[in-house]
Amino acid sequence: MTILITGANGTVSTEVLRSLGGTADLRALVRDRAKAPSGVEVAVGDLHHPETLDQAFEGVDTVWLLTAMGPDSTHASSNAVAAAKKAGVRHIVRMSAIGAGHDAPTRNGRLHALSDIELTASGLGWTVIRPAYFMQNILGSVDGDTFYGAPGEGRIGMIDVRDIADFAAVVLRDPARHQGETYTLTGPETIRLRDLTDTLSTVHGRPITYRPLSPDDAFPMLLKAGMKEWDAEVTKEYMEAYDAGWGDFTTPTYTAVTGRPGRTSAQFARDYAAQLGG
Repeated sequence: MTILITGANGTVSTEVLRSLGGTADLRALVRDRAKAPSGVEVAVGDLHHPETLDQAFEGVDTVWLLTAMGPDSTHASSNAVAAAKKAGVRHIVRMSAIGAGHDAPTRNGRLHALSDIELTASGLGWTVIRPAYFMQNILGSVDGDTFYGAPGEGRIGMIDVRDIADFAAVVLRDPARHQGETYTLTGPETIRLRDLTDTLSTVHGRPITYRPLSPDDAFPMLLKAGMKEWDAEVTKEYMEAYDAGWGDFTTPTYTAVTGRPGRTSAQFARDYAAQLGG
C-alpha cells in the first residue's frame, strides 16, 4: 500500500511522516526536491498546478491531503481530489479545520467546509480530521520574562501536533476502518494560555509573567513577522472566536481511536521549552 503525504515539509505532515516511520511505501509530495524529507520516496508537484500531479498520484492507494491556509485552498484540494480519482486512489484522509462549516466564524473554516463536501461527494473513500488549535502555534511566545498570549483569555482545547500526526497515522494505516468518519480532535483539557505560566517558569528556571494579547494587538505583530495579510486577517478571526469561548471544549476522539491519552499542555511546554523561548 502506497501512502502519499502532501504538504510534506509542513509542521503537521513532517510529524505524520515521523509517526508513519517504518511504514512501507511512503511517498512525499514536495514542490522543491532540494527540500524533500529524507528516507522516503519523493514526488515533485504542486497541488495548485494540476498538470504536475499525475506522476505523484500514480500507484497511490491512500492520500494524506493537507492544504495550506489561503483564499485558494479549495482550488488545491479540488485538484488533489481530481488527481486521486484519475489515478485510482482508494482513500483520502483530509485534514480540515476545527469547526469547519458554512457558519464557521472564520473564512478558513468556511472554505474547508466546501472542500470537505467535495471530498465526501467524490465517490472515493474518505476520512476527515478536524483538529483544534495547535499547541505549536505558541512557539516563540516567551520573550525574556514575558509570555505573550494570543488568544488572550479564551479557554481552548489545544492539541499537540504530534498527537494529530499519531492519530492520522492510525487512520492511514487502516483507512477502511475509518471510512466516512469526520473526527474532531482536541487535547485532553481546555486551558487559558496564562495557565501555562507556572510550567514555563519551572522549565525556564525564572518567573514568567503572562501578557494577554487582543486580536487587534496581535494583528500588526503577525504582519511584522511576515505573515501574509489574508492569513493574518483569518488568524485574527480565530482569535476573536477563541476569546469568545468558541474553542472551550474537548472530545474523547483521540483516545477512542488511538487507545492512549493525548499530550497535556504542561507536557508540551516541557518538551518545547527552548522553542517557546525562541
